[in-house]
Amino acid sequence: MSQEQRRSVAHRLRRAVIGEELSLADQSIFHKLSLIAFFAWVGLGADGLSSSCYGPAEAYLALGKHTFLAVFVAFGTAATIFIISAAYSQIIELFPTGGGGYVVASKLLSPKVGMVSGCALLIDYALTITLSVASGADAVFSFLPETWLPYRLPVAVAGVLALIVLNLRGVKESVMALVPIFMTFVVTHAVVIGYGVFAHASDMPALVARMGQDVSAAHGELGMLSMLLLVLHAYSMGAGTYTGIEAVSNGLPILREPREKTGKRTMLYMALSLSVTVVGLIVCYLLFSVRPQDGKTLNAVLFSAVTDGWGQGLGGGFVLVTLVSEALLLFVAAQAGFVDGPRVLSNMAIDRWLPARFALLSDRLVTQNGILLMGAAALVLMLASHGSVDLLIVLYSINVFITFVLSQCGMVRHWWQVRGQRVPWKKGLCLNGLGLVLTAFILVMVTCVKFFEGGWATLAVTGALAAAALAIKRHYDAVGARIKKLDVLRAVIDPQNPYTPRIPENAEPDAEPDDTAPTAVIFVNGFNGLGIHTLLSVVRLFGKDIRNYVFVQIGVVDAAVFRGAAELARLKAGMERDLATYVELMRGHGYHAEAHWAVGTDIVHELTALAPPLHERFPRAIFFGGQLVFEKETFVTRLLHNYVVFTLQRQLYRMGLPFVIMPVRLDKPGWD
Repeated sequence: MSQEQRRSVAHRLRRAVIGEELSLADQSIFHKLSLIAFFAWVGLGADGLSSSCYGPAEAYLALGKHTFLAVFVAFGTAATIFIISAAYSQIIELFPTGGGGYVVASKLLSPKVGMVSGCALLIDYALTITLSVASGADAVFSFLPETWLPYRLPVAVAGVLALIVLNLRGVKESVMALVPIFMTFVVTHAVVIGYGVFAHASDMPALVARMGQDVSAAHGELGMLSMLLLVLHAYSMGAGTYTGIEAVSNGLPILREPREKTGKRTMLYMALSLSVTVVGLIVCYLLFSVRPQDGKTLNAVLFSAVTDGWGQGLGGGFVLVTLVSEALLLFVAAQAGFVDGPRVLSNMAIDRWLPARFALLSDRLVTQNGILLMGAAALVLMLASHGSVDLLIVLYSINVFITFVLSQCGMVRHWWQVRGQRVPWKKGLCLNGLGLVLTAFILVMVTCVKFFEGGWATLAVTGALAAAALAIKRHYDAVGARIKKLDVLRAVIDPQNPYTPRIPENAEPDAEPDDTAPTAVIFVNGFNGLGIHTLLSVVRLFGKDIRNYVFVQIGVVDAAVFRGAAELARLKAGMERDLATYVELMRGHGYHAEAHWAVGTDIVHELTALAPPLHERFPRAIFFGGQLVFEKETFVTRLLHNYVVFTLQRQLYRMGLPFVIMPVRLDKPGWD
């Protein structure tokens, strides 16, 4: 099989798995890919809702024999859910373009604090994927013979790989595929809670009276302080229930316009469904006097108790469907990590805390590199932990509360700074202040409980990632400062400035281009020092012969641009303005000059599409592109910087088109 045939097979396979390329020329593309509140609830709310599979049980069991105190834990949890949700709704109002905890901390505290928040979120989302899939695999294999247990880890790995493929196809497609699982969970649990409470409605007065007696007895046995500490301990043990609340504020760019309204509606759906499920399950534990049984989750014991009078066929079938829905929802919960993890990666890449490539989009208009990285991280964690839920749950939930605390702290600072202005600052200050107190308390409790059990590893990895981000930022800043020195070349447009290189005047200016004359087709990226350096290098080396100058620019649609039609329009307007400056400059010196541009996610693809028609029009055209050259080429420079011109050169060579790379040395700033 020839190389060309292999490329064709690979292309067809990619399209079969991931799907056909999406067109940015489609005016309705943003509408088609966006999620209404219901689908956002499915894609982003499953993380929090899935925690009801273990969070209420953790809190209930933490109370030991004093299970009657679970009522206080239940309603305290519900109140916390609504408080944190309302606090994040205010974040949605203030930052309707999205970004969540990372953007809040960056804008309202400091960029470095925002970076720490982003790193914490990335680790949390990687753990979300791993823990959710591992828990789902455990739940599925609990229904299967023990002889099948050796296949649990391969199935968990396959689950992560399947989710990677689904998300590479697109967020909306992945969410649509998961809707039946999500709704089965919601309906079955609504039936369990509704029937369980209804069946014991007549027992409620007696239960309330007994609870009052138990509280009095516990007060005498434990004392008020010990009883309060027990409740707070159980409350913190159910802290995993709150994870996922932040997902909506991170994922706003994928929501249907008006995003603020859609985001708030999604938050309401999440808060209501999560609080009702948590409170309902804990109350049902009490009503049915649920106790742990070997080999069964507390929810499984409850479901069996609720359906005890339904008959073996109906009751057993319903329990099976409900437990299977819990198991599969845990797989769905991993979706939040694949939706929001790459979003955080792209935001940090745009701010140069991480490699810029994480902000790029695939031809399916998803942050492909981010999805692959989150999937790879989850696979590493899965294999390293052997899919052990007990180990993973120790590492989980610490980081999300770091982000919660920093977000609430940023909002408190914001409201304090705008006090006295015509805004409801007192309401906002009180709400976010309460959110700060609650999340800070839970963070301290969770960290203290989990630290020596292995939670230190989460903090260590987060710290290492933050250190790497600082190093990457320093590199980008240093390179940026040296590149900025090249901007002195912009003065080339000022004929009065004697300190910049001159473009020679064309001795034989023509109003019309001579298509048969030597032509320079120069790829640029804005009117800047780099582009002018490339132009001056071409003029210096080939200026005696070249009569036509064609400037080509590709507007890269990355995560920063793909937020709406307005950002895309600004990108196009900026390109037209920059290219017009190049054209005006060369025409002013007597040369024929023109410009061509396109927008897309893949620079090489767009340029190779533009090159053949240009060469057909100008048969003696030579293509040029500038490339940054570092004193030392290392793995770091290759990771952090764009080497697309080399790929482009190979592609044009295959077409038989001449391409010359003009080096731009950063150790010798300016043009010589």
